[in-house]
Amino acid sequence: MEEFDIAVIGGGMVGASLALAAAAAGRRIVLIEGTAPDSGAHQSFDERTTALGNASRRILEALGVWGSLADQCGVIRAIHVSDAGRFAFAHLNAREQGIEAFGFVVPNRVLGAALWQQIRGNDRISTRTPETVESVSTDAAGVTVRLAGQGRELRARLAVAADGAHSAVRRDAGITATETDYGQVAVVANVVTDTPHDGTAFERFTGAGPLALVPLRDGSYTVIWARSPEAAAATLKASAAEFLQLLQRHFGWRVGKFLSVGPRAGYPLKLTRADAAVAQRTVLIGNAAQSLHPVAGQGFNLALRDAAALAELVVAPGDPGADALLATFAQGRAEDRRGVTRFTDGLIRMFGDTRAPVRLARGAGLLLFDLLPPAKNALARVSLGFGGRTPRLARGLPLR
Repeated sequence: MEEFDIAVIGGGMVGASLALAAAAAGRRIVLIEGTAPDSGAHQSFDERTTALGNASRRILEALGVWGSLADQCGVIRAIHVSDAGRFAFAHLNAREQGIEAFGFVVPNRVLGAALWQQIRGNDRISTRTPETVESVSTDAAGVTVRLAGQGRELRARLAVAADGAHSAVRRDAGITATETDYGQVAVVANVVTDTPHDGTAFERFTGAGPLALVPLRDGSYTVIWARSPEAAAATLKASAAEFLQLLQRHFGWRVGKFLSVGPRAGYPLKLTRADAAVAQRTVLIGNAAQSLHPVAGQGFNLALRDAAALAELVVAPGDPGADALLATFAQGRAEDRRGVTRFTDGLIRMFGDTRAPVRLARGAGLLLFDLLPPAKNALARVSLGFGGRTPRLARGLPLR
């Protein structure tokens, strides 16, 4: 039976990143993924985009991935937040904060390809793909992973669940999760306007749901529009001309006229939170630990900080699945995880409240925020985390 230090189950963007980080810590890794990453069918590596904060950029630099991403990313140099129907807004400029950019927007397929290119060249990582995990069982000494293909088994000292919001590894570990359905579906598409962007990302809270536009490398935008399931279905079925008219009506003319739209897709939005971060010889990261609303684009950035923190712990000699190590990880990451979850969930609830007094208070809050430099400084640095110790890789430091 083959033996490894760490078995990572799930080879999407989070699992692939964790595999590279743990390998950089000197551990022998097996990465198990049910869909061949270069097949074109991997649901994580599609035309959706991910906004990477500066801390995430530093982590990807340390993993050797950023070099093949940099020239394919849109750059967020400013952020504009508004509440439809209200005068007040907030505007943040990266230069005023003393940084190059707030973040970088990369297509998921590009990020996935870059991660797996590094994985294939790493002799510390063995891959099993396409391969399905039948079960994961733990004991005091390690983890047994049973593969569905031919009933083969492998052993590791730690299992990392990176297999999504409906994680089978989380279930096998006996960890329960709570789920909140936002009653929304994210409609995602790329759009072209008659005015190329200047690097500004927009977050507009409308009566039809939160609407974000993030700048892409070629001057176009990705739209992420959270709508009710019924409205989303109609939006997805609408003709291109009808969609552009609807988008123009709800977003306005701040980026000019919407000229064309690419393929559209819908993704149901739910908040899933695991009731524990770790179990016996098991760690949850990414959507297996918490699946967040995409507002403010924090989910993958949080998962990367998790991966960096775990790699920092397992770089030391010894058992990577020891109870004390896992307890340290859970305690060290709890504040950041809670903070991000409260932040994103709070935004949705606050801006989704249509009562007049609440809308008035929102407008006043945005106006005050735009006038207060300390508040802008704090928001500009959210990529470092929402509390607790920032991992070394996220600060641009080596693992050891």
